[in-house]
Amino acid sequence: MFNIKISFFLVASFLVCSATKLVGQTTPTAVFGSNGTSPITTAVPFLSITPDSRSGAMGDAGVAISADANSIYWNAAKLAFAKPRYGVALSFNPWLRNLVGDMSLSYLSGYYRLDDKQAIGLEMRYFDMGIIQFTDQNGGIIMNFRASEFAFGGAYSRKLSENMGVSVTGRFVYSNLSGDFSNAQQPAKPGTTGAADIAWYYKNDKWFKINGQPAMLSFGANISNIGAKISYVNAGTADFIPTNMRIGTALEMNLDPEGKNKLTAALDFNKLLVPTPQRRDASGNLVGVDPRTRTVLSGMFGSFGDAPGGFGEELKEIMTSIGAEYSYNNTFFARAGYFGENVTKGNRKYFTVGAGFKYNDLGIDVSYLAAAGATSPLGNTLRFTLSLAINKTAKEKITKPEETEAQ
Repeated sequence: MFNIKISFFLVASFLVCSATKLVGQTTPTAVFGSNGTSPITTAVPFLSITPDSRSGAMGDAGVAISADANSIYWNAAKLAFAKPRYGVALSFNPWLRNLVGDMSLSYLSGYYRLDDKQAIGLEMRYFDMGIIQFTDQNGGIIMNFRASEFAFGGAYSRKLSENMGVSVTGRFVYSNLSGDFSNAQQPAKPGTTGAADIAWYYKNDKWFKINGQPAMLSFGANISNIGAKISYVNAGTADFIPTNMRIGTALEMNLDPEGKNKLTAALDFNKLLVPTPQRRDASGNLVGVDPRTRTVLSGMFGSFGDAPGGFGEELKEIMTSIGAEYSYNNTFFARAGYFGENVTKGNRKYFTVGAGFKYNDLGIDVSYLAAAGATSPLGNTLRFTLSLAINKTAKEKITKPEETEAQ
């Protein structure tokens, strides 16, 4: 009968690792080879897919760039610093079209600034995994099922000062890979779990100038998807979700005295805070303790020193995103970036480009991903985003408490 657990691991491997060369696997542990590669796999990897076109065009860099409606994904602490009073964005991402034609990620997000110091945000993402065909041992079709996953979250962001803010986000995750399909050996069920993000943001335009103009230097950090393991069969086979640490910086500068031409450069570093997988010895036997037996906290803190190759391998688990954005009069935008991952940890390497246009409160953005490997399933990935940002502060001033008292 169809093996639910095997299929789950194969899907996770495709989505998270997406190496430029794919090899078919027959067992879950086959992805952890003895050839020096040890890509980290997790459950519900759709939580790690870049949802929006802006950061998607900047090499997946976004933890420290200026706030927008998608900041709840990258760094919700930025929401309290957003200039418009509220905003909403809808993104659509056809996914892995070099492999399948019916997989996509949809993302809806928005925020509202309660006052000059606080903001709240909401997000919902839906991952359509397309039609999966269930067969018996003889290849006979049992049923067709459209597998899907979704997550719904809410964030609270607060300024600690004029330059610094923090946030916390809560999230519910639902993953249905098999519908009602079960057998006597492996009764399957949808997986559910909860997760949380904690984030920090700092910006300052007083430190230095470029071409005589103040330059905004910002820093951000976000530990996302801190949550319980998820299971599709029973608690004994629960898997880690993609807990991730993202840190980065961004520099925004004016290219002319009027401030019509602006350039933003961004740099992000990412590391999954889940255990490094087991290696196989020369005989093909798994070495060490199965990382799935660790607790969530043990997996997070231990992920900084559990790589079999020592500190050198830990450094290889860090992914790098570099991006740039040029804007003219806050109306036209051009973006480019690069994402890099070590060859032993998934070997994802791709260039990104994109453009955007904003008219009054409405914006549209598109991005394109060009993978370094000709056979990469990530190649030719397109993202589309529609956004709406209402700047009530320009029409309806937010009254501060001290101004009210003065009146």
